[in-house]
Amino acid sequence: MRKSKIFDSLLAEIRACTVCAPHLALGPRPILRGQPSAGLLIISQAPGIRVHETGLSFDDRSGERLRDWMGIDRQTFYDETRVAVMPIGFCYPGRDAKGGDLPPRPECAPLWHARLRRFFPAVELTLLVGRYAIDYYLPRFGRPSMTETIARWPGFLPEYFVLPHPSWHTLRWVSNNPWFENEAVPELRRRVGQTLNPTLRSAPCPRR
Repeated sequence: MRKSKIFDSLLAEIRACTVCAPHLALGPRPILRGQPSAGLLIISQAPGIRVHETGLSFDDRSGERLRDWMGIDRQTFYDETRVAVMPIGFCYPGRDAKGGDLPPRPECAPLWHARLRRFFPAVELTLLVGRYAIDYYLPRFGRPSMTETIARWPGFLPEYFVLPHPSWHTLRWVSNNPWFENEAVPELRRRVGQTLNPTLRSAPCPRR
């Protein structure tokens, strides 16, 4: 079987997954995107309710904020030949008693991520967006506060760029930590730009 057909078969298997169905109030709807040619991989947390409804990754205000941090437009973001999106949990997990979103289902990433990532050999930069993505891919760094983790962003390069989740909850954090927009965001935009447009390659980022 050709590799492209194996990849398509894996996507179909993921999109038909019902492993977590008993725990999902709105039922399973796995949402992910990307083609093997993608140079940029975004590993996020889990779809929100709007994304569950539309079936389109980051089709909400969090997505607008993330695209602003990245310095790219909507058309570029949704070009699956260049950008792939793989949440820690592919399905909307539902809401907790306080009205916030539940954590991603723990069954999902161990079941699918390793198998899926093998089909993205062109990835040069992976964005780890939010606590759950960071903890899954960088477990050896323990669990310091989000501020401590994001402040260490240069140390995870060139493979990973760590980011807070771009939800409205992060607005106050960004305001209280101006170094994020003054130092991390410009470097994020540079790295994303050179990943998506190799002609933009330039000097490595300064160490903090």
